[in-house]
Amino acid sequence: MITRLKQGYRDMRLGTRLALGLGALALVVFAVVGNALTMYMRDYLSAQLNEQLKIAQIAQSKSIADYGTLKGKKYYRWYYAVYDTSGGTPVLQKPEDPGDLPKDIDDFTLVAKALSTEDMEVTRTEHLKGQGQYRLRACEVEPGVVLVSAAPMDDIEDTVGRLITVQVVTFALALMALVVFGRAMLRRGLKPLSDMAHTARGITSHDLTDSARLPVRHDNRDGGPEVEELRTAFNTMLEHIDDALGVRTEAEQRLRRFVADASHELRTPLMSVRGYADLFQYAAAHSPEERDKHLARLRAEAARMGVLLDDLLMLARLDAADVEAPLRLEEADLTELARQAADGFRAGHPDRPLTVATGSDPIRLRLDPLRLRQVLDNLLTNAAVHTPPGTKVSLEVAVGSGTAEVRITDSGPGIPADDQERVFDRFYRVDKARSRDRGGSGLGLAVAHSLVRAHGGTITLTSEPGTTTFTVRLPPAGTATATQAEA
Repeated sequence: MITRLKQGYRDMRLGTRLALGLGALALVVFAVVGNALTMYMRDYLSAQLNEQLKIAQIAQSKSIADYGTLKGKKYYRWYYAVYDTSGGTPVLQKPEDPGDLPKDIDDFTLVAKALSTEDMEVTRTEHLKGQGQYRLRACEVEPGVVLVSAAPMDDIEDTVGRLITVQVVTFALALMALVVFGRAMLRRGLKPLSDMAHTARGITSHDLTDSARLPVRHDNRDGGPEVEELRTAFNTMLEHIDDALGVRTEAEQRLRRFVADASHELRTPLMSVRGYADLFQYAAAHSPEERDKHLARLRAEAARMGVLLDDLLMLARLDAADVEAPLRLEEADLTELARQAADGFRAGHPDRPLTVATGSDPIRLRLDPLRLRQVLDNLLTNAAVHTPPGTKVSLEVAVGSGTAEVRITDSGPGIPADDQERVFDRFYRVDKARSRDRGGSGLGLAVAHSLVRAHGGTITLTSEPGTTTFTVRLPPAGTATATQAEA
């Protein structure tokens, strides 16, 4: 039974348990206060009765001393007895009125005897047979004469009984009100905790939508500062979890998109290689010229697939830069690299007029010349591929505030605003309809972005109709993030 009650108590909600605990504590407090109040009232009324007995005995003692007998006013249901103690043993004198004595006077005699031996007034509470509780008081009227008076205590018991009844009823109502209203207040105060528990249950079911979050509030309502502090910490934790899940989801989506795009990009040259291989096999038995043509296409597709795989491998190595060092850093002149990239661009794209502004002074930086040249080639090729023939292109190299800057600008149609934030994503193309033979694989800008970041720099884009500028900023020598690898 006790085990069942304990289990039932454990199964209760926190607010109910706190309300019951508060009620039990209030019950103990009420019991202590009621008992103390009852004892005080009983002692107070007893003291008043003793004082009343004393005052009455003073007047009665004067009557006995003057007339030798008890005369004067007597109280209802009071008893009086006069004893002669001159011989050492109390001897009851004949009362004036037989109703002054109860049927059993043993208690009176004992009180009178006690006074004769203690030589002081004696007060006792005794139960008189057939009469109930009485307060007995003995005093010496004159030497050898003792007066014993007894007053009923029914009024005291009635008053104390009524007081106890009032206390029980009042405390019971107060206890009920305390439990009911206390439960309501506790439920309101613990509502933030209930909301947090509901949100925690939502987390277990992967429900991390905005509707499952608690608002972060720093006021002193709904549970006090402690609950508000817990609420703030809980919401901060939820935001961290949500951010972490968002990052993981975005990474998973990017990975799936990357795998799908890579598979698609590799599938095209592979299909071409297989098709041209079949044609080559057929052409080998016919025309040597046709065979050479198909063999050249096979080599071209294989080379394109090799470039794509090299770019993918480079991006993978850059993503794992904390494990391996993809860069081989050395002191190099950024200006000379820009001139070499410009010469290569003019040779490959003679229909694009290129303006170069590098200045006469060398800009010495610690970088990987091969990879930074790849960045410049990719940016220049991007300007050539995505602009019509005859579009002007410019290459500028300068030293800014603590950084070296390379700006590649073209006067083409520009890049739409919706696409500018995604141009550095892998396999992303602004012109979705452009063929892969003309538009590339969509990895050039992604490789450039990753290589610049590996050098500790940044690459930004500003574009509007008529002008598009890619700006590469590199840190001073010695601040590149990659570690040098020996050649």
